[in-house]
Amino acid sequence: MTRDPAVVDGRRAPARGAFRGLDAAAYAAVGLSAALTVLIGLLGPSAMVPALPGPAWQPPYSLGVRPDGHLVIAMAAAAIVLGGLGLAGALRARSGPAPRLLLVAGCAVAGLLAFLPPSGSADHLNYAAYGRLAALGLDPYAVTPAELPADPVTGAVEEWAGVTSVYGPVATAVHALASLIGGDSVRLTVFAMAAFNAAAFIGTALLLHRFTRADAGLSRRAALLWAANPLMLYHLAAGMHVDTLAVACMVAALVAHAAGNAARAGAVPAGVAGPGGPAVPAVPVGSDGPGGGWRRAGSGVLLGLGIGVKLNAGLVALGPAWELRRSPRRLAVVAGAATATVLLTYGLAGPHVLDQVGAASKKVSLATPWQLAKTGLQAAFGPGAYSSWIQLGSLLLLACLAWLVLRATPRATAPAVSAALVAAWLFAAPYALPWYDGLAFALLAMAAGASWPALETFVLARTAVLSLGYLPAREAMRPADLLWLKTLLRERVVPWSLLALTLALAWWAARAGARARRRSASAAPRP
Repeated sequence: MTRDPAVVDGRRAPARGAFRGLDAAAYAAVGLSAALTVLIGLLGPSAMVPALPGPAWQPPYSLGVRPDGHLVIAMAAAAIVLGGLGLAGALRARSGPAPRLLLVAGCAVAGLLAFLPPSGSADHLNYAAYGRLAALGLDPYAVTPAELPADPVTGAVEEWAGVTSVYGPVATAVHALASLIGGDSVRLTVFAMAAFNAAAFIGTALLLHRFTRADAGLSRRAALLWAANPLMLYHLAAGMHVDTLAVACMVAALVAHAAGNAARAGAVPAGVAGPGGPAVPAVPVGSDGPGGGWRRAGSGVLLGLGIGVKLNAGLVALGPAWELRRSPRRLAVVAGAATATVLLTYGLAGPHVLDQVGAASKKVSLATPWQLAKTGLQAAFGPGAYSSWIQLGSLLLLACLAWLVLRATPRATAPAVSAALVAAWLFAAPYALPWYDGLAFALLAMAAGASWPALETFVLARTAVLSLGYLPAREAMRPADLLWLKTLLRERVVPWSLLALTLALAWWAARAGARARRRSASAAPRP
């Protein structure tokens, strides 16, 4: 029986054709948000864009206008607000561009941003410094950039100069390669990293499109959640955060896992299209199908590489593990390949690779609700008394949210389970930044059989609110009269707002899970 491409999970998908009213406004807001993000980088060094030492003829390029800090921060705020509202409207629009047009437009913007200076934070200067240390034969997990102040690359770090690397060895390897390309030029080193970042962003967009291309509604939704997502263009394409690499690895791993499932005996009858792919022929009963074992091993290697970028990306591995829990042999292949890859990459990185990770696990970022708990615990018990309590509380909250969201999962596919766990982690983590949310958006785009408008809305609202709290994410060149962006917005308004969102998420998940259980009970055959 052929599925109606106009219906997605019981809801009518957005139709092709002319825009109507609010639909047009939503897509216009998405486009304007992306344009503002591009303009911020194009204007050159500012409160949002760190200067990049190096010959002016080298990329990335800008107009060098050096705009006023008030102007670029206002532009960033407008980009976030327009992007959040526009994306929320576009996800629910009943008319809009073809999925391929959204894909091409988003990838084109991401490619353009690679040629402009990164904006929003100064993290890329740290990436360049750690890559430089590795290229010089030093250990970025034991040596800080501050120990080489005269070096043209390590000396350009604005923040965290006295801290060793917290990033995984795969990320450091990519940054070291960029350093070999860029040499003594910060500008060229950053451009090389931007090229890798753009390739990862665009590659992820293409994989998501391929995974969902059999259904126009799902394909459009995937393009909106990733390629044409203005908040992801703002943070991951323009901000050039290392999270893009982790997302690319994890999406590729889940695509390989789905291909392995499609090749498994009896998973797909002859001539029927697999998940986002071409027709898969029938295979003998009991077989893993042509290349199925290699696909599973490849999925495990990609999971390991993603963990090699950032440890917390390992939550994604629990999705395939859930699907394969009744197939010990297949699970062993994936888990074995992933474990071997992690041990190899982290083992080669040396004995200090996890030093900073351990220290970072005890930190509390200013804009999370845990900052409120930290302040209260310090007032009651003194400095340093909060760490173990907050760590325990965050783990309990993570377990509770994960359980509630998983109960509300329409279909427990590997991407859906991974999306539920990552979303729970984002809301429960004591230390979280807005660009971490890219992983959740990509996983939600893959959860084709478990489209959650409510969960998408919660993640989108969290990203938008947290993004406003990090304006700008760098302290340098922020106008003195805008200190309230940190002391009021980041430290007070955003934590309380995220606390309210977290409580609302738990309430929704509890109700949605209860409704799902009642439907299952009523549909079950009576004895």
